[in-house]
Amino acid sequence: MPSTRQTPKHKISRRLGENLWGTDKCPTNTNQAGPGQHGARRKKLTDYGIQLREKQKLKGYYGNIGEKQFRNIFAEATRRRGDTSENLIGLLESRLDAVIYRLNFVPTVFGARQFINHKHVMVNGKVVNIPSYRCKVGDVIEVREKSRNIPVVMESVERMIREVPDYMNMDPKNMKGTYVRVPSLEEVPYPVQMNPNLVVEFYSR
Repeated sequence: MPSTRQTPKHKISRRLGENLWGTDKCPTNTNQAGPGQHGARRKKLTDYGIQLREKQKLKGYYGNIGEKQFRNIFAEATRRRGDTSENLIGLLESRLDAVIYRLNFVPTVFGARQFINHKHVMVNGKVVNIPSYRCKVGDVIEVREKSRNIPVVMESVERMIREVPDYMNMDPKNMKGTYVRVPSLEEVPYPVQMNPNLVVEFYSR
């Protein structure tokens, strides 16, 4: 099941200079240069540049979310009570594509988006084909029975290369999981440090 992403994930990681998904084959493991034939030289960032970079990291990590959609998510985080940066992470982690990725049903978040688009996923017994669908606490997410024999899915579930976080439960035998609760920032297993507070500063300028 090939990914249809517009920007290859390794290019995203190279542009940001960090191994966003913690993969062994990421070029940043051996080369810190930026993308391009000779690699862009990295200049010291301004405060604005640092904030912009943190926004790009979060957008990239969750499948290179478009600016308009990401801004809408941020607006929702702002409207909610409590800490905006924590709200932002909670909203991003409740996306169906993020949940499918966390449950190891597919190897990448880009693959999760395509997997959902192709109607391989059910939420509470009903097919959902919208990657940005917001899961609620208690929702049961599963791979449709007729889709469980897809080789990439079988391999991903068998290998379980990512540990399923405590805010989700998973039943690998039945390819089913439950979204137990909304996580805090410190609970989310990012391979790199994320600073959503700087994203809040970026949009508050």
